[in-house]
Amino acid sequence: HEHHEHRRARGILDMIVQSNLPERVKSRSQAVFYAIAQAEAKIHGMDVDSVHFHEVGAMDSIVDIIGVCLALESLDVDEVWASPVPTGRGRVSIAHGRYPIPAPATAELLRGIPLSDLDAEGELTTPTGAGFLAVLVRGFTPMLGFRIDEIGYGAGDKEFEHPNVLRALLVTRNAAESEARGSATASASALASAPREEVVVLECEIDDMTGEVFGYVFNLLLAAGALDVYYTPVYMKKNRPGILVSVMVKAALADACEEILLIETTTLGVRKSVWTRRVLERRMEQVSTRFGTIRVKQGWLGPQMLHQKPEYDDVSQAAKEHGVPFQVVYQAALN
Repeated sequence: HEHHEHRRARGILDMIVQSNLPERVKSRSQAVFYAIAQAEAKIHGMDVDSVHFHEVGAMDSIVDIIGVCLALESLDVDEVWASPVPTGRGRVSIAHGRYPIPAPATAELLRGIPLSDLDAEGELTTPTGAGFLAVLVRGFTPMLGFRIDEIGYGAGDKEFEHPNVLRALLVTRNAAESEARGSATASASALASAPREEVVVLECEIDDMTGEVFGYVFNLLLAAGALDVYYTPVYMKKNRPGILVSVMVKAALADACEEILLIETTTLGVRKSVWTRRVLERRMEQVSTRFGTIRVKQGWLGPQMLHQKPEYDDVSQAAKEHGVPFQVVYQAALN
């Protein structure tokens, strides 16, 4: 196979962090590279920091990813939508030999993404393209409720029986038309309007710390403002069992949580990445029951309530006070 430049995933991510790129370009570029690194790590059975990029590590691929994110920033694009994805068929030569299409990393990145039925010989979607689709695209849906403002085409060099062209449309959401198309389109519009926000995710693996310290650090991180803290069992070097510590936090509080990990745990380093998340609107309702008032947390998407859950503390206290099972109070709050 052809010679490719090899770069560690961590080196590329650090290069982006230290650059003078706009913050949204940094976060989008990091997210794409991190998604590709996660796919490679899963395929090869290693941690993300040990991943060496081959094709994606080449400078032209790095420029491709950052360039696309810069273009989105230049056009002030807030959200990206796409049609179902064609992968092609046959085999492709990569750094590890010849593999069936889609290549292993591409297939991993396309998990859960609808594929098109375009039947063509050759690779139509690369790991880089799949990384964009997995990270930047909000949904794969017909263009209902959009107004086309600009159209662009990009042509590839490889010859196919079909035009080797990628079309990009710059569109504006047409709220009035979305409503006119009925409840299905209204639901899609509500999904698109669900708030998105950027959060920082801190991670480190530890294999030489006691459970008591993990519990202590957990409470410190939450007190410092972490949105979520979770521990995942992992196997590390020399087949040692360890714990992957993951902390989700707003950017303004990330440094404080990072210091806690470095000072209070045995880790020698902390990884930091910026993720984009979508959240439902959260509401807290007061519900009157025969056991007293119970708070119920609800998740709303536009005009539709999708989830509701009675607050544990309220249900627990009422169950103890009235001498009834927890589930009796819980169901009373829901009904």
